[in-house]
Order: sequence, then C-alpha cells, then structure tokens
Amino acid sequence: MLSRDRTDTRNSEIVGLLDIGTTKVVCVIAALDAPEHSGAARRVRVLGIGHQRSRGLKAGVITDLSEAEATVRSAIAQAERQAHVTIEEVFLAVSCGRLHSSNFAASVDVQGGVIRSDDIDRLMAGAHAYAERDGRMLVHLNRVGFRVDGAPGGHDPRGMAAAKLAADLHTVAADEAPVRNLMVVVERCYLSVRALIATPYASALAATTEEERSLGVVSIDIGGGTATAAAFVDGHFVHAATVPVGGHHITMDIAQALQTPLAEAERIKTLYGTTIVAQSDEHESFPYALAGAEEGARGEATKAQLAGIIRPRVAGILGLVRERLDKAGIMDLAGGRVVLTGGASSLVGLGEFAANILGRPVRVSRPQPFEGLPQSVCGPAFSTVAGLLAVAASGSGDVPAVRGRETLGGGYLERVGEWLRTGFA
Repeated sequence: MLSRDRTDTRNSEIVGLLDIGTTKVVCVIAALDAPEHSGAARRVRVLGIGHQRSRGLKAGVITDLSEAEATVRSAIAQAERQAHVTIEEVFLAVSCGRLHSSNFAASVDVQGGVIRSDDIDRLMAGAHAYAERDGRMLVHLNRVGFRVDGAPGGHDPRGMAAAKLAADLHTVAADEAPVRNLMVVVERCYLSVRALIATPYASALAATTEEERSLGVVSIDIGGGTATAAAFVDGHFVHAATVPVGGHHITMDIAQALQTPLAEAERIKTLYGTTIVAQSDEHESFPYALAGAEEGARGEATKAQLAGIIRPRVAGILGLVRERLDKAGIMDLAGGRVVLTGGASSLVGLGEFAANILGRPVRVSRPQPFEGLPQSVCGPAFSTVAGLLAVAASGSGDVPAVRGRETLGGGYLERVGEWLRTGFA
C-alpha cells in the first residue's frame, strides 16, 4: 500500500483518509495497530495531517480539475511529510452526485439446502447490480438484517438450513459523473481509491455515540457547501440526505448584507456569529472593513443585526434537511434525538435554535480526539475525516471497496439477468 521509514509502524496498518470539501481539503494518515485480542478495538494513531483551503469546487462538485488537483496534492504532501510515509491509496469521502438512499429486500434460493458464503455473495452481488440499475454509482451498501425462510436470521446465517435467504438492505447511490471526477482528481495525484465513503455516514459515526445510534438518531452535518444528514435505527444506517447549501452561504449573506469582503465576512461569522439574540446585543457593536471602499474605511454593525442575517439562512438549511427527511418518513422512525456537527455548528446558540426549528432535542457534537490528532483539527468541522478514520479502524464490511462495473461479471444487462435468475423480493 505504501512505503515507510518509521520503525514504530512496521506492525501496523497504515491508512490514508481524504475529505475533499467545498471549503477545505483534509488528508489524514494514521496507523491502525492490531487488536490485542479478538473483538478488541484497534488502537488508532494519527501520524500526519494535511489541511488546505479548497479551490476548484462548488457544493462538493469538482468545477476545475487543475485547481482541485493542486489543492489535493498540497494536502497529501503535507500529511506525508509529517507522517514520513508515502501513501498509495485512500478512503475517500463523497457528498456530491445527489446522494440518494434506497431500502429494499433481496432474496436468493439456497443451493444445497444449507446457507454458505457463496449464497450471501450472490445475494449481495445482485443487490449491487440493482442499486446501480439507473446508471448511478453505488457508494454504500449495508445489511439491515437477514431473513431465513421468512424468519429473522441474525447477523450471520451461514450454516443454517434453509430454502431461501433474504436480506433487508440499505444503499446510497450517486450520479456517476461527479463521483468519477472526484476520483479523477485523486488518480491525478498518483493515488488509488480504496473505498468510497458516504460523507453523511462518516460524519455521523464521528458525531454520535453507539448508544444514540442504537436508540435511533439523526445526525446533521452543516459543512461549507453542503448540509448532509444520516439516520440510524436500531444501530443500522438507514438513510442519507444532502442539500447543496451550507456555511459558505451564511458567509455570503453576511458579505452582501454588510457590504464587506468574503474573508472579512468569514471572520465576522467566526468571531460574532450567533443564532440567539440577547437584549444587550442591540447595543453591542463591532467594526468591520467595507468592500470596495478606500483603504481603512470601516463599517459598524450590532450583534443583533448579525443574528438577523444568520438566522433566516440557518432556518432555511435546517428546513431543507427536514423536508428531505420527512419525505422519506425518517424523522419519526429514527427516534427523537438530533445531533448537529460540521463547521457551521459552532455558531453560538445553534443547538437551541435548531431544536425550535426541528421540534426535537438537539445536541451539538464534535468528534472524539484520536492519538496524535492536533487540537486545532478536533472541532466539528473535521467530523467527516474523523468518521473516515472510524470506518477504516472498524474494518466494517458495510462499505464496499471500489470496483469497476466490469468486475461484477459483464455489462449491466448481464448482471441484471443474473439478478433476475437469483430472485428479487
């Protein structure tokens, strides 16, 4: 996978993680130590991190290959210098391509009367083909549960006697072109993509606890150019949604309303941004630079005025996310708790404001720090890359490795034919 010159990692698996976002590109290189015993968690050590401001992207979509490539190269090189390793492949986060969730059931006839691994493989290959039936690319596939001759089959039905094996499945698929362009950028950096990871899923793993996912939770990540949501029921990932609006739109609203440069608007949002208004905010003011004015010209606004700019945009973002979740019937299914993360979740009072908009208790979360991860990148803006690390460390079979369509056994029609022969419910 890579070359390395650090002896303390020779018995560890080294992984590369890459989040190419609208406002930033983050590359993390980490060492995953072997578990001390079967079932034990793997120790995770961050060896290097690269962090660059994004160029050539809009709402998570590549708009300029050359600019995006230069930014990604810089982030990777920065991480490799810190880690003293050269990576060859990465886990890649995906938020572009109009991510769409599907929940369906699939079944196969059990050959020989006893469920074997190849029966499960046939079932999952058919599900893979079905998920890509409209020319979309499969990003995520996970089993919600097995059924053996109509009865619940647990997590591993191998060895059980049965005539028919069925599975309830959840997939996340995306438009192929935007995802391919994302992969092209990675390949132009002389890397291969080990696996595609849906950004909502990765972010939710970092922001929520295992207990929350077991009880049912919706995680909402408000990033720079997109807001994503992931829902969990009984510990299973059951839905993903994304809207092409995020924290950068809040910054643009501030810039337009106050007639200030974007960089100054970002500074104002970071220092004074709030979604709650106290009585004192009517009188508490701050100065800022005016756009296009002579050097040294300053404007002045109150925190109450700033909140009046921010609140409508945040309400709109949360409203769009809730609309997507309500349309899928997820909000009630996934329990009563919402967890917020992402860069925009740092706005003062956002938890209380979001609770009023969503009508549910809301907790603002940041990822748990890993060994070797600088404090500066432990904030909610880095939930996605922390979730990628959690996926890599878990070794979960829920995330399919990247495969060319030809590796599934011929063209689309041939794969659909095989699927129809094995059965679909």
